[in-house]
Amino acid sequence: MNDEPQQPQTEGTARPPRPRRTGWRRLIPTWRTVLGTFVIGVMLLTGALVLGYTLVEIPPANALAVKQSNVYLYADGSELARDGEVNRENVTLARVSKDAQHAVLAAEDRDFYTESAVDPGAMARGAWNTATGKGRQSGSTITQQYVKNYYLAQEQTLTRKAKEFFIAIKLDRTASKDQILEGYLNTSYFGRNAYGIQAAAQAYYDRDAADLDPARAAYLAALLNAPSEYDVVAHPENQSAAEARWNYVLDGMVKEGWLGAAERAGLRFPMPKATASTGLSGQRGYLVEAVKQDLAAHDVVSAEELEHGGYRITTTIQKPRQDAFVRAVQDQLMSRLDPKVRKVDGYVRAGGAAIDPRTGHVVALYGGIDYVKQYTNGATRRDYQVGSTFKPFVFASAVQNAANTQDGRVITPTTRYDGTSERPVQGWSGEPYAPENEDEVDYGEITVREATDRSVNSVYAQMAVDVGPGRVRQTAIDLGLPADTPELHEGPSVALGTATASVLDMARAYATLANHGEHGTYTMVKKVTKDGTEEIELPARNTRQVISREAADTTTSMLRSTVENGTASAAQAAGRPAAGKTGTAEEDRAAWFAGYTPDLATVVAVLGQDPVTAHQKSLYDVMGLPRMNGGGAPAEIWAQFTRDALKDRPATDFSLQLQTASDEWDVDLPTDPPSSSAPPSSSAPPPEDTPTARDSHPPTTASERPDGTTGGDGGTSTTAPPPTTGTSPAATPTVDFPEGFPDPGLTQGTTG
Repeated sequence: MNDEPQQPQTEGTARPPRPRRTGWRRLIPTWRTVLGTFVIGVMLLTGALVLGYTLVEIPPANALAVKQSNVYLYADGSELARDGEVNRENVTLARVSKDAQHAVLAAEDRDFYTESAVDPGAMARGAWNTATGKGRQSGSTITQQYVKNYYLAQEQTLTRKAKEFFIAIKLDRTASKDQILEGYLNTSYFGRNAYGIQAAAQAYYDRDAADLDPARAAYLAALLNAPSEYDVVAHPENQSAAEARWNYVLDGMVKEGWLGAAERAGLRFPMPKATASTGLSGQRGYLVEAVKQDLAAHDVVSAEELEHGGYRITTTIQKPRQDAFVRAVQDQLMSRLDPKVRKVDGYVRAGGAAIDPRTGHVVALYGGIDYVKQYTNGATRRDYQVGSTFKPFVFASAVQNAANTQDGRVITPTTRYDGTSERPVQGWSGEPYAPENEDEVDYGEITVREATDRSVNSVYAQMAVDVGPGRVRQTAIDLGLPADTPELHEGPSVALGTATASVLDMARAYATLANHGEHGTYTMVKKVTKDGTEEIELPARNTRQVISREAADTTTSMLRSTVENGTASAAQAAGRPAAGKTGTAEEDRAAWFAGYTPDLATVVAVLGQDPVTAHQKSLYDVMGLPRMNGGGAPAEIWAQFTRDALKDRPATDFSLQLQTASDEWDVDLPTDPPSSSAPPSSSAPPPEDTPTARDSHPPTTASERPDGTTGGDGGTSTTAPPPTTGTSPAATPTVDFPEGFPDPGLTQGTTG
């Protein structure tokens, strides 16, 4: 054993190793390890941040974020409908009430205007709360939420969160806080398929975002936390939770100084309205479709532009009158149908349109019972004959063109024609034509006025030839029918209504008659804006005298007689001076009434269509009546609608300047208001377009007639022997005298 003492280490001798750590001491890192790890971590994090900031660019907006609906408004500014894939209407921050702005800030990010774009501490708290089961919380600022809504998708991934982080930082350097808040308010989801504060304000409270008060604004802000669950109408069981969140928002507004404590104490929970469709059900779809057609026809907004959304369109449709039209159709037609008892009742369709003659505004339009059930618009379709509602255009053309009969007499309301059924038309160089009168009635000598009252086909076919079918066609176009109207041809049968114009087309033409022959731009649009700011210029209303006032007014005088004494007597129920004409399409596939007062021109059509095949069907036996006719349901609908639509407007009479046969009668003649109590003359045959006349002549089919043709005042045509050389009896040219003035050699309502 060596007992010699150890020698001290000398320079150059190796230091003995440190004693190894044992047990739990091995788990404690040294200070050098901690420091090194921290430094490396900071360097890596800094590098990652720099790299992420450098690599991540602000992308273009995602497809969903830029989609908007188009908003359609009634003339008074109330909402009519919305269409588009996404229910969103972007608004500027100035169009969001301060209460709404503050409520959203109180709910989502109270330090928004003073904080940076991201809040790492809040993100960490949100992640911790989510992990510990305290509810999913993102911890995102409003800037981050806007980035997620506008630029990114909604998936919960680390990659998306990282992009959101860097984009938010960059966006905060390039956009103002107001711009970011505006974007957030326009992209956030509030439930009820409403994206953005404006759509939400309409969906829950039927008001604009600019009109939100503190209570309603706080509820909408509360929805951002749980849009579906906090809809207390859809989920009444969650009302206590929704109210708790509502109180949280209001308390935050008070704390931040955005709401006074006294006002806060007086607020009560504002129950939202029941959910209501802003889609295209009911009449909305028909109206939206017609408005789109109008916008395209006037080159205001194309169909492609509308697909992108963002348009706010104020229409000319007046809601009280629109509602009145729906009621009238329901009361006078739909409520009387029973398809379970009568199969034919299931064929019934209807269309209607009303126009203010002075402004050219379409104030009401009826398209059908429900757009989602019958999507073909009964007011705009052009596949049914207009029948005898076309005959006034023939007479107006006669006056406009100073036309004469075959024997040289000026055509006036008192000019006599031969009203014999199937009388061959004279002076026509085309295929021989001998139209049949309704129910084959022979009227003999009859005045033009009486022929109009009773819709005598033989007279009007002859008159069309006397005027010139080409001139008749041009007058119809000048009055308002489109030049491409199907079957608007240049032949004598055009006088009987072979053309297949739409109800809206006919309403435009009759509005021109009501406006004394002055035709203007007829429209359904008052105002259009894009993205809430840019107002699109609409075409100016251009008016021109398309036919003389005498031609239009003398036609009106004739049509007043039809209401007072002829087939349109049901229109007297409107309770004011009215002019109008009935019409029936071939085989009773459609029944029409076109009429007007000085204030409103309205056309109604009842149409027959097989709901399965969409083929046109006869309306015989509808409502249990032998035949459907223009003097029945269409005139009754017209009368109820006109009465209700004008109930707040005093009745006014027509101011007419009538046709004169020569210069010596070139004066304005006064007119008298119609007498609703004056019945048609008992000496004349019953009107062809009233239930009485229909009942007295049971319907016949083409196969039951010797010539294989159908009757009616629609466009019918028969082949007959060549015309004879005889002409209508000569008569002295006369003036259309109003009631109360002597009418030489005539008694109203007789055949002379």
